[in-house]
Amino acid sequence: MAMETSTIVLIIGGVLGGIFLLYFVSTYNRMIRMRNEVDRAWSNIDVLLQQRYDMIPNLVNVVKGYTKHEEAIFGELIEARKVAAGALSAKDVGGVIAAETVLGEMVPRLFAISEDYPDLKADSSFVNLQEEMVSIENQVSDRREFYNAAVTNWNTAICVIPANFVASTMGAKQRDMFKVDNALARRAVKVEF
Repeated sequence: MAMETSTIVLIIGGVLGGIFLLYFVSTYNRMIRMRNEVDRAWSNIDVLLQQRYDMIPNLVNVVKGYTKHEEAIFGELIEARKVAAGALSAKDVGGVIAAETVLGEMVPRLFAISEDYPDLKADSSFVNLQEEMVSIENQVSDRREFYNAAVTNWNTAICVIPANFVASTMGAKQRDMFKVDNALARRAVKVEF
């Protein structure tokens, strides 16, 4: 009788252990997929932001050609671009968010300068750069939505019980959402021709 009881306990223990192992492995794999989705979504934003950061010097040079007394904004914009590009290279989402806040205020100011210079408004290089910047900004907004959804899913998954135990074994950390922190940057860039 004692032998049968210990055998039953071992069988039940083995079944429970197998169920726990299956749960652990499936949860671990699901979290890996979610983490990879967050990374992929950020990579999509990364590419677009880098394109936009690469366009800023060209935009500044075109505007500089027409305006001689707007030097302060050019220096500020180039410095903001350097900070943003550095944060992007370091994969520092928080740094990118802060830099995007600054750029979100400065780029419209640069476009506003064109209002005082009719020749600049008519320059095809300026118009093309403006259109490309607006297009990229729209794409970033779309990608930001996907990234934030992936981050929300990830952050939720690593906090809920019992999945948080699996997350702690992976060293999972919460990710930052990509939010626009100021009202000016939330407004769409207005392009007038």
